[in-house]
Order: sequence, then structure tokens, then C-alpha cells
Amino acid sequence: MKTIKIKTPAKINLTLEILNKRDDGFHNIQSVMQTVSLYDYLTISVDKANKIEIHLKGNSGEIPYDERNIVYKAAKNFLEEANINNVLIEIYIEKHIPVSAGLAGGSTNAAGTLFGLNKIFNNILSDVQIEQLCAKMGSDLNFCLKGGCMLCTSRGEITQTLPFYETDLSIIKPKNIGISAKEAYTKFSQLSDKSNPDNTSKLVKLIKEGKFDKNLIYNGFEKALFPDYEVLRYIKNNVKNSLMSGSGSAFFVLEPKISTNLNEGYEIFEGLKTISNGVSEV
Repeated sequence: MKTIKIKTPAKINLTLEILNKRDDGFHNIQSVMQTVSLYDYLTISVDKANKIEIHLKGNSGEIPYDERNIVYKAAKNFLEEANINNVLIEIYIEKHIPVSAGLAGGSTNAAGTLFGLNKIFNNILSDVQIEQLCAKMGSDLNFCLKGGCMLCTSRGEITQTLPFYETDLSIIKPKNIGISAKEAYTKFSQLSDKSNPDNTSKLVKLIKEGKFDKNLIYNGFEKALFPDYEVLRYIKNNVKNSLMSGSGSAFFVLEPKISTNLNEGYEIFEGLKTISNGVSEV
């Protein structure tokens, strides 16, 4: 049996602008994404078997441990692409990243699964093949695989590396509130005003010059989701300089601590930092 442990970081969206709906049903976006020092851990073991078996376990009661889990799908897709049969794959998912929070918890786990399995099988797939599997499975996987600071376009799978921007940050997640990307995009589609300020291009230009302007952080989903979620409005109005990440429901502030006293209805992660990498071996 071969075993590997993989560290999979969360991401935040420093900007997220939804441009238009595509013919395939997805939306074109432009976003500056950044990996942060909040991690899940995957322990992946592979052994010989008489057929393909994929078994998942973990410490979270909020995710399924069967074929519905994107980690299961990533393992299955990897084996098919690599033409590997007769193996038992066991994956333990140690969750710390909140679920359905806009922090790419599922995507980073899936990217970590592809990365870890490829390591176990001595890089049987090329970097290009792993990238293609990531793009096939979701919009954030390509970013999570490489991490750091990136401009992400198309539906998010086309990435361009930007100079690393190092800063402190904190994350706030309202408990018992999870928002799916499908819900967020549906609500955005219903908006009469779908315009954006093109802050992504402005921020990219500054980052390339070695600068940063916190006033440019922006998320187009806020105006789509705030009317239906009082708790999101509360965070925005009471936590200074907070911004929702992805499709929510988590927010972040680019500060080491949160100045506002929030009640026990929130998960709070303080003292985090931006990091320069994506998924990696522990």
C-alpha cells in the first residue's frame, strides 16, 4: 500500500465580476483569486484489488462520502484517464474549510486528489492532462491546483499567474448558511443591473506594478444575494471593509483580526495569510 498526505488550501476572490452567460449555460467571469492559509488535508492510500474500489471517509458531517463527492469523481476520472484498473483507493478528508462558503473547499479537495494520485502513480499523467481533468470537473480546480495570485477568466478555468501579494486576512462564515454557485448565478441572472466596475482589470494592473488598492476588491454576487439574506447584509454593514468570497456565504477582511464583536452564530478564522502555492504534499 502507498500513502500520501496532501494539503489543500482555501481561496478567496479579491475581485469577482460576472460578464455574460455562455451558450453552454455557464457564465464568463473575470476574477483575481488568491489562495490562503486555511487548509483541508487528504490522506490518500492506494493498494491492489480485484476491481476498482473508491472509499471515502472524513471528519465532517456536512459532505457525502460516496460518488456524490467531488473527491470521488476526481479519483474516478483520474483512473479512467490513466487507464488504471484493479486498485483500491481510500481517501480520508480532514475538513477545516467551511462547506458551501465560496472558499473552494470542494474544488481544492478535488484538485488535491488529482495531484496526490498522480504523485502516487509516479506522474503517470502529464501536467497538461491534469490541467484538462481540472477544467473538465469545475471552474476553480485549475486555480486551486497551482494557487498563489491569479487572474481567472472564461468560466474560471483559464488562469494567468500574477505577482504574489502577501497580506494578513480573516474570514467570517455565518453558521448554518450555505449558498450554492447555482443559486448565486440564478439570482444574478435575475438582476436588472448586471453591470460591473471592471475592478479586476484595475487591480491586475496595480498588482503587476507591485501595488495594491483595497478599495478595488469587489464581488458582483453581493448585489444578487443580499436582498434574500439578512445575515449577509449584516456582515457587510457591520464588519468594516468586508467582502464576500465567491458565491458566499463567507466574507473576508484583509486584516489579521476582525474588529467587530460577532455572536456565536459565526465561524471566525483570524491570523490567516495569503500564500504563494496551491495544493501540495505535506
